[in-house]
Amino acid sequence: MRDTFWNGTNIGCEAALLPWLHDHGSLTRRIQQHCRQFAVRPVRSGLARIAYDESALLGITPQQLAYSREVFLYADGQPVVFAHSTCAAKHLRGAWAALGGLGNKPLGAMLFTHPLVERRPLRFKALRFHHPLYRSASAMEKMPHTLWARRSLFCLHGAPLLVTEVFLPGILKLRGVVRGT
Repeated sequence: MRDTFWNGTNIGCEAALLPWLHDHGSLTRRIQQHCRQFAVRPVRSGLARIAYDESALLGITPQQLAYSREVFLYADGQPVVFAHSTCAAKHLRGAWAALGGLGNKPLGAMLFTHPLVERRPLRFKALRFHHPLYRSASAMEKMPHTLWARRSLFCLHGAPLLVTEVFLPGILKLRGVVRGT
């Protein structure tokens, strides 16, 4: 299904954010490499109505409930990413069964260590105040007029999981951390 609300370009995006947007590896791992303390703080998880474009990508009707998980990723005590993941409820009993029990564990650890998980291309969008993900991401503090987000489908045994990551201003404050060996 063509994703008509998101595209593969990021025209107008701040140059310092581009490496974060375009990294195809684990965002969790990359953040951990740039901070001393990393944490996942769950906001909500469970069955919910999701956006029309999300349901289309997951192959379910807009009326169907889907499993949705929303968390903030923190680096050194500052929120740097708001993450929204969703899959068809039926896949919680199958391919994505582990998703329901993640709690404050990062999803990236599961996605990038499982040898059968396939990632589709990244898509990008500049979110503004009227977008539901912008409102969720800015629930804790005042944000700039635009927040950049990326998303992609991960597939396991033919079951899609849509992961959207909204980058918060704190991501640009992260620096490399030299770790002791």
